Amino acid sequence: MSVRTIGIIITVLAAVLAFSTYTVDERQRVILFSLGEIKATDLKPGLHFKLPFINNILKFDSRVLSLDAEPDRFLTAEKKNVTVDFFVKWRIDKVALFYRSFGVDEFNAQNRIAQITKDEMRNEFGKRTIQQVVSDQRGEIMDTLRAKVNNITKNYGVKILDVRMSRVDLPDEVNNSVYNRMRTERALAAKNFRARGHEDAVRIRATADRKRTVILAEAYRDAQRTRGEGDSRAAATYANAYSKDAEFYRFYRSLNAYINSFRGKNDLLIVNPRGEFFRYFNQSGGASGKPDR
Repeated sequence: MSVRTIGIIITVLAAVLAFSTYTVDERQRVILFSLGEIKATDLKPGLHFKLPFINNILKFDSRVLSLDAEPDRFLTAEKKNVTVDFFVKWRIDKVALFYRSFGVDEFNAQNRIAQITKDEMRNEFGKRTIQQVVSDQRGEIMDTLRAKVNNITKNYGVKILDVRMSRVDLPDEVNNSVYNRMRTERALAAKNFRARGHEDAVRIRATADRKRTVILAEAYRDAQRTRGEGDSRAAATYANAYSKDAEFYRFYRSLNAYINSFRGKNDLLIVNPRGEFFRYFNQSGGASGKPDR
């Protein structure tokens, strides 16, 4: 047997072996066909054998896939449109059923999942208000959507792992009216707060003024009473002192009058030197009242 013949035989055997074997990756789901009919599914990862020209295989992605749908509008229970951006996490669950439903094109599956999700989302939004959709019941809506969409898509061999709204917005033409209404409501609330604050301020000032008036009146009353008591005591003291030595008391008062009258060097008085004011200057006899000559 010649070398050329041996080479041909080896080439033929290699080609037969290549057409008779295939590998399954851990990230793949595989369907094995026999003359066009499904013979086996979900083969284990590794090397497998098949009959050339009789068996053929199709491979599908077994990983979790993402569907990022285009934003769409939905009508709430208040008949208000909201624009929702959402995504879906899904994977192929039953590969044979998936193949019968969509063939080998995952794009067809994505379109079908997106349409089912939008239909269910439209139903859920139609039962709720904007506030419930945005905040109050957002988590509940997502859980309900996942369960309902998964219940439908399982008939196509698809398992829905999660449905999430990444953004919920009002349409552009509605935003301005909503913002204007919010501004009006906030302005009214602020005006109400300012009015209440002004009312409290007026009441506090009136109370403070009343207390101030009362305090001043009471202080003036107490001061007058104290001053009266002091004047009374002073008068009694003066009367007592005067009664003990009237002449000394008159002399003492004259000295105080002299001191208060001649405080400055340039003080000038035009009075009669023989008058009562200078009595003790003009007298040497003291209480006799006769001036010196």
